[in-house]
Amino acid sequence: MQIQKTGEPIRVRADHGIEVPDHPRIPVIEGDGVGADITPVMCKVVDHAVSQAYGGSRALAWHPVAAGGGHRRACPEANPLPEETLEILKREVVSIKGPLETPVGGGVRSLNVAIRQALDLYACVRPIRYFPGVVSPVRHPEDVDLVVFRENTEDIYMGIEWPMGSDEAQRLQRFLNTELGVAPLRFPSTTAFGIKPVSREGSQRLIAKAIQYAIDADRRSVTLVHKGNIMKYTEGAFCQWGYALAESAFGARRQAGQRGLWITNPVTGREIHIRDMIADNFLQQVLLDPAQFDVIATLNLNGDYFSDALAAQVGGIGIAPGANIGDGTAVFEATHGTAPDIAGQDAANPCSMLLSAEMMLRYIGFHEAADLVLAGVRGALAHGFWTPDLIRAAQRAQGHAQAEPAVTLAETGFALHPVGTRGMGEAVILYMDVPGALG
Repeated sequence: MQIQKTGEPIRVRADHGIEVPDHPRIPVIEGDGVGADITPVMCKVVDHAVSQAYGGSRALAWHPVAAGGGHRRACPEANPLPEETLEILKREVVSIKGPLETPVGGGVRSLNVAIRQALDLYACVRPIRYFPGVVSPVRHPEDVDLVVFRENTEDIYMGIEWPMGSDEAQRLQRFLNTELGVAPLRFPSTTAFGIKPVSREGSQRLIAKAIQYAIDADRRSVTLVHKGNIMKYTEGAFCQWGYALAESAFGARRQAGQRGLWITNPVTGREIHIRDMIADNFLQQVLLDPAQFDVIATLNLNGDYFSDALAAQVGGIGIAPGANIGDGTAVFEATHGTAPDIAGQDAANPCSMLLSAEMMLRYIGFHEAADLVLAGVRGALAHGFWTPDLIRAAQRAQGHAQAEPAVTLAETGFALHPVGTRGMGEAVILYMDVPGALG
């Protein structure tokens, strides 16, 4: 694999902050399935935004790197995640990727998880927000404006499990019975086993990132969501360690007669409420009254569920961005799957990738370019430029057959303009350049 010569590297400081040159080198993984459709559109839109924001004084130097099923198909014996790719992602610090195949029930391990583990990208960050015009199945999607911080390296993503009937499963079962005094299982011969590791250090560094984000973004609350009423020493400990971290590292304090802790934002002086909630209650509350939530910190499996469930409230994962962030190093990504059934048909929604790129631009300090991308996406969506997934979601929400067009575009009332992947990219660029567009 050749080293990209154009552009300059991003550097990580000792405090885990980053130093970004005017022409940073950004590795990009095209991805599998619709990755070949959405990734070039993302690059085109971002290049336009950076050019519009800075003229020629700043630009991104894209560095294509290999990973995923497309790489394997080109060379069936090739490693789907070459060591050279991991080295480049680590060395260049900030990168972006399309969706990668995740086999179910067998085959190679998830490449997405492998990247997160290899680079210690312990915080999966998923902003969930509503875009005017998008039809939602809930009455007040505009009340959804929160950010999920999901622990990314522990819990079930460690992948520690053994299949039913295996020698390892039988040995573990004997150990549990004889050494740890666990009562015999109801169906011992047909039981598979998985182990859920949760550490204090892993929990606290994730929660610290969530609290620091709340301070930087002037958010009102951080909610620690867990199932500690049942899993007391893993999920319950996550909650306890979170409160301890808030007190020791952020000076959080109690208020008489109130649950949780409070931090005074050192920048704005506003109070930030640190509280906790049981996972099943959270799922109910975030559906009935999402406005009460700002920042969520949770474990791996919970965060997986929450992120997609919340995205469904605002129009689906096609417009939900994501990032995996460690101590400086970050990989931004489309949050949806590879959708091989529509690959190459110019039908995929590129907005998840575009909004992930918007997050990336903010992360590297290109805020003006990020504002343009966000304005472009908002303007395009609000004015009815929709890909097929958004049209289908609107039809379902409004109770119409899929052969019928969406009747209204929520509160904006603009005419519907069905577009494909490239058409959405062009619409986003158009509304970047329209002064006063909904952005």
